[in-house]
Amino acid sequence: MKGINMMGLIFANKHDSLVKDLTDMRAMGSVPFGGRYRLIDFSLSNMVNADVSKVGVLTNANYHSLMDHMGTGKAFDLARKQGGLYILPPNLYRSGSVNATSLEQLISVRNFISNSVQEYVYLCDADVVSNFNLKKMLRKHVSSGADITVGYRYGKPPKGDCVMDLKMDGEGAIKEILISPSGKTECNYGLGMYIIRRELLLELIDEASAHSRVTLTRDLFQRNVDKCKMYGYEVEGYVAVIDSAETYLKANMDLLKSENRQALLRRDYPVLTKVRDEAPVKYGLNSAVKNSLIADGSVVEGTVENSVIFRNVKIGKGAVVKNCVLMQGTQIGDNARLEYVCADKNVTIGEGRELKGSETYQVFIKKAAKV
Repeated sequence: MKGINMMGLIFANKHDSLVKDLTDMRAMGSVPFGGRYRLIDFSLSNMVNADVSKVGVLTNANYHSLMDHMGTGKAFDLARKQGGLYILPPNLYRSGSVNATSLEQLISVRNFISNSVQEYVYLCDADVVSNFNLKKMLRKHVSSGADITVGYRYGKPPKGDCVMDLKMDGEGAIKEILISPSGKTECNYGLGMYIIRRELLLELIDEASAHSRVTLTRDLFQRNVDKCKMYGYEVEGYVAVIDSAETYLKANMDLLKSENRQALLRRDYPVLTKVRDEAPVKYGLNSAVKNSLIADGSVVEGTVENSVIFRNVKIGKGAVVKNCVLMQGTQIGDNARLEYVCADKNVTIGEGRELKGSETYQVFIKKAAKV
């Protein structure tokens, strides 16, 4: 397929309420991940690697750090005269609130969609960590003659009140959609990834608007499962849906396994992000590091095990850090001990402090806090 006749739309604030420790001061899409990335980098990179040249990012609130991270789109090869990267800020909806549903957001940017020339639209959430061949998904969409193609995985469904459980036949055609069925241990759950013809999307959102419908999964997809030809597409490779503090920490820890890193951080499909020119990591004479990712600009003088350390983190002498995620600018004092701790940006941990969580209950420290 030469080029790609598709535009992209990303819901940057989708499921903010599920990880309030991380989204009080930022959108879900700008949550730091993996030592140097933001969650939105994966959605953007999937599109850019598939030659999508026009991307709109729909925001609700707390989107200033997202704007700073994405900038003009240059880091993502989206600083263009034609197409490029568009940040679509919040608008007032029927409720008079900026906390809109995904469908209300689509209705509010109808002109942006209608003024585009691409034949297809790719919709996705910013809380899914994945790196897959989006061109392959579009080829499957076209060859199957589908009106709508839904990206999915089989397994334990994520949290949320609008998770889609897809009932498909042997050829992948979706025959029924259940929304957040109770008691489900495993199913074909939707990943919030959809390919749809632009003209059909406009028709569906116009119909939803005329009937005051507000829910994307129920009112746009479940309601039309019998009217539209829908197919499922199983997304290959590593996939993590960030639906809680526990899954956020686990997804970061997954990168400590080489098979997960190779599946996610692929050379043929690079994950793009904002570049910072930092000095290499400095290790003290008595430092010890085991099975950890440590980003540039950091200084390590203590012990680090099974942890993800972001840029410009300082770990003091005699300090012990195990099973932790320490975000940019965190300062760990001498002889401090941390285990199962997730520290947001610019946190300061004093000398000799001891903080300990567990695999199922992590200690979260908010941005710029001092302990």
